[in-house]
Amino acid sequence: MQLTDAQRLDWLRLIRTDGVGPRTFRGLINRFGSASAALDALPDLTKRAGKRAVPPSKAEAEREMAAAARLGVRFLAMGEAAYPKALHATETAPPLIAVRGDPAVLLKASVAMVGSRNASTAGLAFTERLARGVGEAGLVVVSGLARGIDARAHRASLATGTVAVLAGGQDRIYPDEHAGLVDEIVGAGGAVVAEMPIGWVPRGRDFPRRNRIISGLSLGTVVVEAARRSGSLITARFALEQGREVFAVPGSPLDPRAEGTNDLIRQGATLVSEVEHVLSVLAPLIDGGAPDADGLNDRPETSATPDYWDEIDLDGAPATAVLPSPDALEADGCFREPRAEPWDDRARLIACLSPTPVGTDELARSSGLPVRIVQTTLLELELDGRIERHGSGAVSLASRA
Repeated sequence: MQLTDAQRLDWLRLIRTDGVGPRTFRGLINRFGSASAALDALPDLTKRAGKRAVPPSKAEAEREMAAAARLGVRFLAMGEAAYPKALHATETAPPLIAVRGDPAVLLKASVAMVGSRNASTAGLAFTERLARGVGEAGLVVVSGLARGIDARAHRASLATGTVAVLAGGQDRIYPDEHAGLVDEIVGAGGAVVAEMPIGWVPRGRDFPRRNRIISGLSLGTVVVEAARRSGSLITARFALEQGREVFAVPGSPLDPRAEGTNDLIRQGATLVSEVEHVLSVLAPLIDGGAPDADGLNDRPETSATPDYWDEIDLDGAPATAVLPSPDALEADGCFREPRAEPWDDRARLIACLSPTPVGTDELARSSGLPVRIVQTTLLELELDGRIERHGSGAVSLASRA
């Protein structure tokens, strides 16, 4: 299938209509045969359902198309040859995705790597090693452009291929400081993917919504560091529901950032302590090609909880899996970036440390502090009993800290 320009415009108008998400979109296309016919029928359908859905005008959709073109963004429709097959196989695949960069990278075998925004230095170092290793083995690394683990995974795989999935529109990079990283990804031959409209500023609930795309693009998802209420665990849940592999990097039971990953391992996720642990599991899947809808029969049933789109319930729209309500998670704040409060050097280093020993140079790199300041501050922390030194010259949080 290949949409004409007129058909693509109709698809954009339909998916941008309030109350039309992936489930309703598919139901309307199956029922009426085309987006154009669905748009014509929508006013009467929604009136009978006691709802009111007004599609954007043709002119409004054309303005979004033009704004996307100025950014170098193209829209890929589900079912087109360029649309990623692995994502297409998921039940909540976006009908249209906006892609900046080289769409060919979306057709390659991929692995997702996600984790804590407030990552430890040890977690960041392992992420870099893992991302480089899977990249050298021919896998594309997919992540969410967040601070911490996501950003390190993207940077480590620039040379071998990486895909960033946005929670907002293509012109609303979040966090702001990663706009340069987006340019690097595109310049290196990677891609940036967004489901939301141009100009859309991401809300709390848009981040878990984005996470289903991260896992959906990938054969498996690796979680490096995650607290028990981390958004990364939502990505792992989506991966499981999509019939994909779930991997977790173990951590110290003394580090809260390892509680979620250690729980995943207890629940059956593949333990990862080296690159080969990922490659050995994914090798048969890579050889077999991307997943297809018929190959996901082992996907567990999902509960009938509210989804993120508040979709119009129309007769004839087939039921599909829905996404879990984010309300409890949002209340906990796990999808919000930390407040921009000034940190002193001690607090910054403590946040980077974990029970796993790391070297001074790596600490300086992850904290952004000069080596001289790191050494001085570590001495203060040692005198206070907050850190332990090891024979290799590495340091870690003290077990009693």
